Amino acid sequence: MVDDDISSVRGGGSAVDRAERLSRVIRDLSAPTVRPRDSATLILVDRTAAVPKVLLGRRHERHRFMPGKFVFPGGRVEPTDRLMAVAAALHDAHLRRLMRKVKRPSLARAAAFALAAIRETHEETGLMLGVPAHEPLRTPGGAWEPFAKAGIVPDLSQIHFVARAITPPGRPLRFDSRFFAADITAVARRDDGFVGPDKELVELIWMPITEASRLDMPGITAVALEELADRIASGMSLDHPVPLYRMLNRKFVREIL
Repeated sequence: MVDDDISSVRGGGSAVDRAERLSRVIRDLSAPTVRPRDSATLILVDRTAAVPKVLLGRRHERHRFMPGKFVFPGGRVEPTDRLMAVAAALHDAHLRRLMRKVKRPSLARAAAFALAAIRETHEETGLMLGVPAHEPLRTPGGAWEPFAKAGIVPDLSQIHFVARAITPPGRPLRFDSRFFAADITAVARRDDGFVGPDKELVELIWMPITEASRLDMPGITAVALEELADRIASGMSLDHPVPLYRMLNRKFVREIL
């Protein structure tokens, strides 16, 4: 999951005031400072209708972390994500932005962010993004093994970097989250049994992007939807800016990577 300690922030307004809206709903920041963990999330988009729809999942009510909230599939970046094969790399524009404001940046680390989003999406929803492998696929094992069995290799050229957000200092859990987007046509396989009453996500729903923020969702999730809507309006242009939301002097700021 992507971490967001921010209460729900309803949409509306320009990109300029998004950080201000996040600042207005900051909760308790009294916990000891911990280092944020790298994480990644994926927004799947269906653009077959006039208004694009996005896929959201509702977290189980028994979860300690964001119970009952609607979120995008995602979670922590794992060491094995750097080792997974790909059919095609991320576009250079996305790679450059993923390596900005990062300690020890590398192409492998940048790719790992996107790969983590793909892996977590399969783990939480059963949706596997990629293309058929033309030869036996070697994986680092673990959660990547289903891709080898299915003969599906991730295709990062279909992934767009939308936004980045860092949980403020003073929260007990902190994440440095990268938000990615991909079209539903990037899904190569659908496996059953990943969503239900005893799973991390109890349901999946497709919502028009203009209505999704009405759901009970974390504030940064709503803001990421607005950033995605701007990118869609630009025709998913590679030149479209990618923002970083983080806290400085107890206020959120929106910087461009």
